[in-house]
Amino acid sequence: MLTLEQIESAILQLSPDEYKKLIEWFADLDYQRWDEQLEKDIADGKLEALAQEAIAEFKAGHCQEI
Repeated sequence: MLTLEQIESAILQLSPDEYKKLIEWFADLDYQRWDEQLEKDIADGKLEALAQEAIAEFKAGHCQEI
């Protein structure tokens, strides 16, 4: 496996077009992993307390249109 230093060095040698493709790929990967973590947190009930708090705030009239 490559070390982080080797990866960094290789990135610095990319053409502008290859660098742009890498950035787009990395952003897509980052969003995918974030979505997967969010789905896992939802399935594990980690966001339930926040959802209930938001619903309670809404029902109490503490919300405003944006």
